[in-house]
Amino acid sequence: MPALKAGSRPPWVGLAAAVWVQIASGNAYTFPLYSHALKSVLGLSQQQLTILGVANDFGENVGILPGIASNKYPPWVVLLIGVFASFFGYGAIWLAVSETVHNVPYWVLWIALAVATNSSAWLGTAVLVTNMRNFPLSRGTVAGILKGYVGLSAAVVTEVYTMVLKGSASSLLLFLTLGIPFICLALMYYIRACTPSEADPSENAHFLFTQLASVVLAVFLLTTTILKDVVHLSNTISYTFIGIMVVLLLAPLAIPIKMTLFPNKKLTRPGSSTVLNDPLLTLTPSNSDMNLEKINDGEDISEVDALLAVGEGAVRIKKKRRPRRGEDFTFREAIVKADFWLLWLVYFFGVGSGVTVLNNLAQIGVSLGFNDTTTLLSLFSFCNFLGRLGGGVVSEYFVRWKTIPRTFLMMITQVIMVITYLLYASALKGTLYIATALLGICYGTQFGVMIPTSSELFGLKNFGLIFNFMGLGNPIGALLFSGMLAGYVFDTEEAKQGGSTCMGPNCFRLTFLVLAGVCCISTILSLILTIRIRPVYQMLYAGGSFRLPQSAGH
Repeated sequence: MPALKAGSRPPWVGLAAAVWVQIASGNAYTFPLYSHALKSVLGLSQQQLTILGVANDFGENVGILPGIASNKYPPWVVLLIGVFASFFGYGAIWLAVSETVHNVPYWVLWIALAVATNSSAWLGTAVLVTNMRNFPLSRGTVAGILKGYVGLSAAVVTEVYTMVLKGSASSLLLFLTLGIPFICLALMYYIRACTPSEADPSENAHFLFTQLASVVLAVFLLTTTILKDVVHLSNTISYTFIGIMVVLLLAPLAIPIKMTLFPNKKLTRPGSSTVLNDPLLTLTPSNSDMNLEKINDGEDISEVDALLAVGEGAVRIKKKRRPRRGEDFTFREAIVKADFWLLWLVYFFGVGSGVTVLNNLAQIGVSLGFNDTTTLLSLFSFCNFLGRLGGGVVSEYFVRWKTIPRTFLMMITQVIMVITYLLYASALKGTLYIATALLGICYGTQFGVMIPTSSELFGLKNFGLIFNFMGLGNPIGALLFSGMLAGYVFDTEEAKQGGSTCMGPNCFRLTFLVLAGVCCISTILSLILTIRIRPVYQMLYAGGSFRLPQSAGH
């Protein structure tokens, strides 16, 4: 599918559509809703169920292939692969849980779950890469919004699961099998590259509206989740809540509708310097190579042609040189840079330690005497959303205010994570909810900061592959810190107690102390990275707005 020509469609339509695709791409978070059915219907042991959980995490976070595909094919191709993965993966699991097909081999279930949740990587990569390129001057804000909606996806599906599907795991799997493809196929046309042709002064207000809409949705979902556990809701009230949720999910669509009904007449001329500073605007293939050749041959062309030539990134020049930070890197060029691995380590320690608590949060609550951990999980989910959204927004303020690198915010949150793990280890009365809320915010912030930072350091041309490689820090961290460390410590303490369930603060105390030490190391690394990349941000955000590296324009 060819890219849109300049001005043919505002990028806000694609962002509104991306919200729904991001909700669909969070399908991996629904595993706890049907895992009990897998265990009971199929007669699995707890160990077998845990290994299926590994397939769930593995499929969700391995996005190398989607990253490569996003740089070679249009978004609809990447989305279509995600649709097929979801349909066949969840379809196979539904056949097993509904007992439509009997005696499904365990290895088939493992592969089916990995394929199903890998749809998350394909769908998420398609919309994130496309929208980051469509809004190249507001990368942190866009990343925060889209990752925030992924954080809300579990709550959205849980609302449908409890209020419409009446807690049926089989119905949920059928919903995932058919619902995800339906949403993505219906919106596929709108997830496409476009060229912003004007500097819209109302853009900040539009982003603020979208952020407020997502916050209202998050508060609504948290409130209704708690409410349905406290009082019995009739079918009428349940369906009313679902209707309100759908309206809130449609809220970002109000922006393109408003822009259509009340167009902004103050357009920036295509030849102005403001427009020429917009980086990485997507262009039609037929014009790009011709214009690049003209520039490289020294021919005179119009400023509009120059703008389109700059579209895919830095203009190719005859004398090839290695890219500088802030320009477009290939994946091979990026992985030999110290800043690449510093960012990877900082992200790995942050999300790796955070996902350890997330994976064991219910057991942590039980060991400390909290039999009902639903509120604890809802609190973490809500704060995770705030962290994802706020990570992009706050870091955007930092870079435009004093050209402070986004990684400075990662450093601050990891200092807070050290304190949080010490609170968990202390097991003081009344600190569990405080620690969980703080950890949720800090954990979510890692996502909201890593994504735009990787694009600013290494460019948008190969962004899909680079940020997906960074994302491997999540499953690797879960394997090392959760599977090996937390599991070993818990089982050892349980054996000492001689009971069936480990109780007391010692079940996880050593784990929390190790995680606190890990975040101390990560804090130091993030400080080093922040100092190293400060000159890059001073170049990119001089004057308070994003500008294309000078070398890219020669």
